[in-house]
Amino acid sequence: MAYASGLRGREAPYFPAAERPLASRAQGSALIPHNGGLIVTLTINPAIDRTISVDRLAFEDRARIISSRESAGGRGINASSVIHSFGSPTHAVLTSGGEKGKRLEGLLKQSGYPVTVVPIRNEIRTDLTITDKHGLTIHLNESGPDLSASEVASVEKAVRERLDGAAWLMLCGSLPPGVPASFYGNLIALARKKKVKSLLHTSGEALREGIEARPTVVTPNQQEAERLLGRTLLTRSQFLEAAEQVRGMGAESVVLSLGSRGAVGAFPGALLLATAPPVDSVCPIGSGDALAAAYAWAMTREAKPADALRWGVAAGTASARLPGMRFATLAHTEEIYTQVEARKAE
Repeated sequence: MAYASGLRGREAPYFPAAERPLASRAQGSALIPHNGGLIVTLTINPAIDRTISVDRLAFEDRARIISSRESAGGRGINASSVIHSFGSPTHAVLTSGGEKGKRLEGLLKQSGYPVTVVPIRNEIRTDLTITDKHGLTIHLNESGPDLSASEVASVEKAVRERLDGAAWLMLCGSLPPGVPASFYGNLIALARKKKVKSLLHTSGEALREGIEARPTVVTPNQQEAERLLGRTLLTRSQFLEAAEQVRGMGAESVVLSLGSRGAVGAFPGALLLATAPPVDSVCPIGSGDALAAAYAWAMTREAKPADALRWGVAAGTASARLPGMRFATLAHTEEIYTQVEARKAE
């Protein structure tokens, strides 16, 4: 039995991952029965996500609040939530500090999957999402707390301890102040030594240096790819060229998320374009996290990259239809999966 570590002398409860048979209703699915592949996620810069829904967002005009909610936030936490809801084992590693950290830990007590908390001295951040009924969304992120060198070392140690028996390591989200840009790259190298596949889901210099460490797959969105490559991406040919260029920087595979337009997958020997069906997008924030999680989930079931790409696009598209920071269920994802096409680029 595993326990979350570092909770200031208190043992955190262990929540076994849900055990459900692999869904096989989606037509054309090449997935095999569950093989027990554990997906470890890291969120070194978690947040309290506050999501406010309003009637409409308009410049220099009032908006009336319809609802407000708080949830445990951060790309890795979001990924673990999706993976767990799909019935797969996952273990989330994250930092926590201050009163907000205590609230974060409280929110995670009902997550249903095991969590390892690394305590830090400073207060974690709050992220604010404001969305209206028409799908217009504003997302505001704080930078996060400063981490000391010893705290960074504690996070690396916690990840190392979780990798035994893992199939995938997902390195997710921004790096807070005090964490070197090489941090994710070091963990990618560590995962490789332990024969664990790695998925990099970040931005900025952490993305650049992480790619150079040769992760199994990297999953930037359009804006992250534009900043990485230093140019605007507008056309289909530019998206395809960008995915191949990012792969040439060191990643084994690249999944370039394009929001409502689907995704481009650059894999060894194949360049694919996956198109999403048209849907009414209510809140696209977090869709990229769902895409990355569903891709890793499918790969633990020995799906082919093209099929994993379809599952990722389906999860991202299905999640965008939901209000606030919510993620699609496996059933909703399957519904979209049957409508996602992945074809070779010509």
